[in-house]
Amino acid sequence: MRVAVIGTGYVGLVSGACFAEFGFDVTCIDKDKGKVDRLLRGEMPIYEPGLDALVAGNVKAGRLSFGTELKPAVAAADAVFIAVGTPSRRGDGHADLSFVYAAAKEIAEALDGYTVVVTKSTVPVGTGREVERIIRETRPDADFDVASNPEFLREGAAIGDFMRPDRVIIGAESPRAQELMRDLYRPLFLIETPIVMTSLETSEMIKYAANTFLATKITFINEIADLCEKLGADVHDVAKGIGLDGRIGRKFLHPGPGYGGSCFPKDTLALVRTAQEAGSPLRIVETVVDINDRRKRQMADKIVAFMGGSVAGKTIAVLGVTFKPNTDDMRDAPSLVILPALMEAGATVRAYDPVGMEEAARHIDGVTWCDGAYEAMDGADAAVVLTEWNEFRGLSVERMKQSLARPVMIDLRNVYEPKDMAEAGFRYTCVGRPAPAPEK
Repeated sequence: MRVAVIGTGYVGLVSGACFAEFGFDVTCIDKDKGKVDRLLRGEMPIYEPGLDALVAGNVKAGRLSFGTELKPAVAAADAVFIAVGTPSRRGDGHADLSFVYAAAKEIAEALDGYTVVVTKSTVPVGTGREVERIIRETRPDADFDVASNPEFLREGAAIGDFMRPDRVIIGAESPRAQELMRDLYRPLFLIETPIVMTSLETSEMIKYAANTFLATKITFINEIADLCEKLGADVHDVAKGIGLDGRIGRKFLHPGPGYGGSCFPKDTLALVRTAQEAGSPLRIVETVVDINDRRKRQMADKIVAFMGGSVAGKTIAVLGVTFKPNTDDMRDAPSLVILPALMEAGATVRAYDPVGMEEAARHIDGVTWCDGAYEAMDGADAAVVLTEWNEFRGLSVERMKQSLARPVMIDLRNVYEPKDMAEAGFRYTCVGRPAPAPEK
């Protein structure tokens, strides 16, 4: 079977490489010649653990190739995946589908023989039908079906998520399309991955419903954390106590400075707008969006308050700036709000991130970027943990204390234990956990 993937962003590149690993012949197409040239040189346009080796291995085996010409790749393909961006549209928050529809028209012009055109991008309900209409209008003679196959890939763990998914969702209604899609995922049958076969509309809704539910879960535990701080409870124990309930589950109950990334912010907003237009507003999700927007600024205020109400003239060491560890993705990262707010309040910001500094520097001006965590903390008045990279968990508390001008830490990811930090002589605060006074 031959597969064409349109778009070499996060979803397209990971999916294409993984399909090649399954043994299919895959061509990934992108209009950005610079990106394709980098891929041909073996350079990854994104940071994802293990992706460079996966791509290199399949290129060497002859199963994975890259190019800028859509027509020959589509003409030869049995399945064509649309994996282009669907960013939030300026002004109204709807998903911008212009790239999807442009790809559909180009695909239509290149189709040769029966082909399943698959929307892999996250798209609002009804998009698959519109893709089908565009192709039919462009090529009335084309032999094709449209399917929906949403991705559920966590940045930093995407390859594992693709190879060992909780489930595979396929929206396909014709028996031919269903059979082809099952063949694509047949390698997963060995691990008995559930495949949910449903309609186009239902498949599209599943993706949005899943992401908004997880965003709601994060926002819920963040608000519980705030309440714990007021009442003297420990949010970690609360999360454990409720997460052991099988009806709730333990995942996505870790408090922090708010969710970010390429999915949750835009998908929650897109679903809110879709629901409003359908006359069935999602009040819970509307509140989630509002709370998360405000939370990032509240975390900046939390830092200032812990610093005595002012950070003017003070130096703050920030550890981690990406929205989560194991990625260089800065989209809607809390740091994009928190760091400018600190600098506006008069602070000097020194920051270190294992992989995200180059990308972050494109979005945040005025930060001094450092080569390591201890360098960032050297002479600083306080340290702020903003992303829970593994390397920050193993830092020497004594060396941090020696590096900082004052032993002060604001831990917005709850990486450290309050008791341990107090015993080490730190003034320490985190999210939703009581922090004892430092020992002399």
